[in-house]
Amino acid sequence: MEKKKLEAVRDFGDDRFTKRILFQKGESVAFVLHFMPGQELPAHKHPGTVVYILVLEGSGTIIVDGAATEVYAEDAICCEGNEQFSFQNTGSAPTRLYVVLSKIPDGRYAQEV
Repeated sequence: MEKKKLEAVRDFGDDRFTKRILFQKGESVAFVLHFMPGQELPAHKHPGTVVYILVLEGSGTIIVDGAATEVYAEDAICCEGNEQFSFQNTGSAPTRLYVVLSKIPDGRYAQEV
């Protein structure tokens, strides 16, 4: 068993969102994305995987294949890897997303930014 505190990876950037890896086992990776108000994750896909997202705190807008959905703390989302996905913190407070990729498409998806 491996245990980590989410507070240990809490890291908001002034210029852009941040990504902090929690676990990487086999072909799966779990990480936390941190967004200050107005920051966004550009549209992208995760080919060959399923994406699970839990809004830990804050709020924002998730756009999946062109459809915008408002999300709030404790909302859970599941996206297929072939769906185009983006996120923007449209709220007035910091937002954190817990993300699990069921299979890493390639090594870039398991790097911190």
